[in-house]
Parts: sequence; C-alpha cells; structure tokens
Amino acid sequence: MQYGIVERRLKLKKNIIYIHTHDSGKVLSPYGYNVPTPSLQAFAEESTLFRQAYCVGPTCSPSRAGLLTGMYPHSNGMYGLSQRGFSLHDYGQHLVNFLKAEDYYTVLCGIQHEVGKYTDHEEAAQIIGYDQNISADNTDMTEQELVEWDYENAHKVSEWLKNMEGDKPFFLSYGLFATHRKFPEEGFQGQQFDSKYVMPPAPLPEDEAVREDYVGYLRSASWFDRSFEVVIDTLKAEGMYEGSIIIFTTDHGLAFPFGKCTLFDSGIGVSLIMRVPGSRMNGESVEGMVSQIDIFPTLCELIGVDRPSYLQGVSFADMFQSKDLETREEVFAEINYHTSYEPARSIRTKRYKYIRFFDEDYLKVNRTNIDNSTSKTFYQQNDLESVKKPKEGLYDLLYDKGERNNLADDPDYFEVLEDMRRRLDTYQKKTDDPILTGHFDVRPEWKVNRKETYNPSSKDPNDYEVSQIR
Repeated sequence: MQYGIVERRLKLKKNIIYIHTHDSGKVLSPYGYNVPTPSLQAFAEESTLFRQAYCVGPTCSPSRAGLLTGMYPHSNGMYGLSQRGFSLHDYGQHLVNFLKAEDYYTVLCGIQHEVGKYTDHEEAAQIIGYDQNISADNTDMTEQELVEWDYENAHKVSEWLKNMEGDKPFFLSYGLFATHRKFPEEGFQGQQFDSKYVMPPAPLPEDEAVREDYVGYLRSASWFDRSFEVVIDTLKAEGMYEGSIIIFTTDHGLAFPFGKCTLFDSGIGVSLIMRVPGSRMNGESVEGMVSQIDIFPTLCELIGVDRPSYLQGVSFADMFQSKDLETREEVFAEINYHTSYEPARSIRTKRYKYIRFFDEDYLKVNRTNIDNSTSKTFYQQNDLESVKKPKEGLYDLLYDKGERNNLADDPDYFEVLEDMRRRLDTYQKKTDDPILTGHFDVRPEWKVNRKETYNPSSKDPNDYEVSQIR
C-alpha cells in the first residue's frame, strides 16, 4: 500500500454496489460497439474501464460463483448451472457472508445465479445469506417480459437507497435479466432497430437471420441501460456516488453460437467498469489483464480487511493508481457443464491462447451448450453437427484475434505450445483440478443433456444422461 489514498481508504469501509447483466460480454458502447447504452458510456467516462477482463467460466453460474467466492468453479463446486442442480460446496465462502462478518449490510435485488433458478430471488437470498431481498414480484412473467422486471427492480433499488436506515456500510447486488434470451419484442419505450443497418459482432456471420437475431440483443440492451441510469442517478442524488465502490460487469459472452460457453475471447471476455473513490484512473482505461476471480481480493484491499485464505485470485487494487500496472501474466478459464458435459480448460496470456478439451471421445460441438435461437438454426442448416473441435488449440491473438487458426501442430510454435501446456498444468495442480484424475460422475440431482443432442430444453428423456459418465 504505497499511496496515501490507499492508506486513507482503510479508515472507512465503503459501500459496494455490484451491478451485473446476463450474457453481455464486451458488446456494449464503452467497448466501441454501436449498442444503445449511453448511460453505461457516461458511467465509464467517470470510472475505470478494464479493456482486458475475463471470466473464469463462460457459463452463468460458474462465472458468477467464481467472482463471488474468489475461487475457480472446480474448487468452489459450481461445475454447472444452479437451476440444473449444481451448487457451491460452502455458501459461507460467498462474498455476501464474508462482508456480513465485516459488519456490512447485504441486499439482493433481481437476478442471482448461485442458487436454483436465477429468478427465484426469495429462496436464493435466504440460502446465500443476504440480510434483505428487495426484488419486485416476477410471478407469471415470461422471459420476454423480464426486462420489465429489471426496470421495476431499478426503482426498488432507488427506493431503498432513498430510505435506507442505519450507519453500516452496505453491499448491494443488483442483477439484471438483460441481455439474456428470450429477447423482448420492443426496446425501452418502444425503441426498435432495423436489421438492415446493424452488424453482428465477431465471430458471427453477416447474415440476415443473424442480424435480425442480434437486433433482439440491442432491444434488450436498451432496457438494461435505462434501468442502470435509474440506479446511478439515485446514487448521485443521494450523495452516495462519490463515496461508493461501484462495479459493473457481466457473466460471459453473448448467447450466440461461438460466444457463451466457449473458451474463445468471445466467450470469456467480459465488461468490467469500476468506480473507486479517490482513484487516479477514474475516466481512464487500463490494458492490464484481470480475471473476475480477482474482484474479491481487490475488494478486500480496497476496504482494508484481511482476505480469506481460500481466495485463488490476486488483487488489482493498485491498478486504480497506475495506468500501466500489470498484476498477472495469464488468466485461466474452464468449462465443465452447461447443459451437457464438455470438460475444457484454457490459459490466456497477452499474446497467446491455449485451449484443451478433455473429452477426447467427443470432439464435436456440444450443440445443447448453444442457446436455442435463429442464429443457432442458421448454423444447424449449415452443417453445425459436422464441426470438429481440436484436442488442443493454440492461437496467436496478435495475428488471429478470432482464434480460428490453430497452431498446435505448427513446428514454429512448438516452444510456445510447450510453455502454455506447462502453465496450464501448473495451475491445475496448484488448484487441485479434479479433471486431472478423470472424468466427472453425473450425480442424480444434476440435469445433464447428452452431448450428442441438439435441444437443451428437450422433453424427451432420451436426450438426458441416465447413467454415470465413466
């Protein structure tokens, strides 16, 4: 702790506001995309924009569990989706319970994804350990209507901030359904977008059906942005904006083919925008790599408390004081389950990405791990079932941003491949990755699609695992 500002922040624990979307990746206006998020853009211009932020698992529950426990999914137990029966080994390791022990008052509003279905806020708040749940009623809402729930929840947050009592610092989690599927029929206040004039983000093709599908994402993003604006405006009006740690992030990449549930950057790359009181980097962007697993230890340092021994990330608190600081040389990510079993691990440096698929008996695309959509249908009509995955993938990100040219068999990259293999192996051994000793066994309480199937929501029992994987 070299800086005076760091020493001063130890004298007072700051409020922490954690705002998070579903399936947004980095496809938002602060990262250069033509997406209707002006309120987030304004916030980014007053905060620190992390250009190289990554999740630890490109699927909803594992990603969030990694952020909120400071441990990788294979360590905290969240191998797959909570609504499919997966859970943390110990909810006492959740950030909420750690902060409660540090005399924080903890509040949930909206989406969580660490217990049961993400909309089951009442039971989840109790199991996780929140002091208060202020979420609006979402009974009988369709998925298309849940962006309206986001907006109602923004006003719930606003009302709570205006009327909060007590002198404890607080941790507030405001989770939005946007930009998850199914997308709304209209944008906020009826805003519409013309598919003739949009460009789907890489690696999606420039096809009419995909463009129309992407328009749905834009509609959903417009609802997020207005909800975000309500919360930020209230923080400013109530005098809490300058003195609070405000975090905006998302769980993983877009719910389109080759985004969500892939270890490409389109799957693990995430938005991370943070406003920290007194930061020299407010209004700046930083290029150093960070992982969401680092947020927990970073918060510990920012509020001046000892970090728990189980954390596996590193603090990047000093990056709020120096633009060119690097806190890690590599980031790791993993897949175990989304809807089907797809054990894979990756390591990314600034220059290279290495991906290893551990299920060598099935090196095809796990199609149920792609959310149903018109984009998925487009790929299915163009031979999706014949696409192969390599056992190992090595990509030179400087020359191959899209990660389409596998260099694992290129002799010119042999030394790089060996280095990345060693790094991954060291990380797996250090964190006791269970995949090193064999495949996972499917437990009775887990809902797991067969990897050969197409529809993750199938009603056919033959599309699900009924025996243990050996």
